[in-house]
Amino acid sequence: MLRRRVTFIAKSEYFTAPGLKGRLLRWFYSATGQVPVDRRGGRAAANALAAATEILRAGGVWGIYPEGTRSPDGRLYRGKTGAMRVALATGAPVLPVVVTGTDTVNPPGSRRLYFGRVQVKICPPLDLTRFHPDQARAATDHLMAVLHHESGQPYVNTYARRAA
Repeated sequence: MLRRRVTFIAKSEYFTAPGLKGRLLRWFYSATGQVPVDRRGGRAAANALAAATEILRAGGVWGIYPEGTRSPDGRLYRGKTGAMRVALATGAPVLPVVVTGTDTVNPPGSRRLYFGRVQVKICPPLDLTRFHPDQARAATDHLMAVLHHESGQPYVNTYARRAA
């Protein structure tokens, strides 16, 4: 849907898995330009956010799932602040994207893919001019409200990882 490559962050376990499968995963994610992130949050994710800042400053496109993981049950969970911290620090526009149907083609915990329809809805860019760089939490809550409205998913004000 975009003419430019989108660089996503991927959990660091994809880059450190042992054996042949680990080498294949590492090759795939590196070859597609993905950036490893330590999902423990806070300071652990600082390297991924620094890499995202460099991608944006170089004119690239960075994609991130604000919940930090896939929803375990199809509901929309509280967003983590990394995406908005980077956006507010760099002035990069934020384009919310709603992806639905992934739970049927690749259910959480499943090791195989299923046939199904995945839909992608690109929403209008967010206006972040009312937020200061120290208001990442409020900007993230705004993003999640837009995603909630556009997706129709029930919103849960807790982190998905804790709920799983």
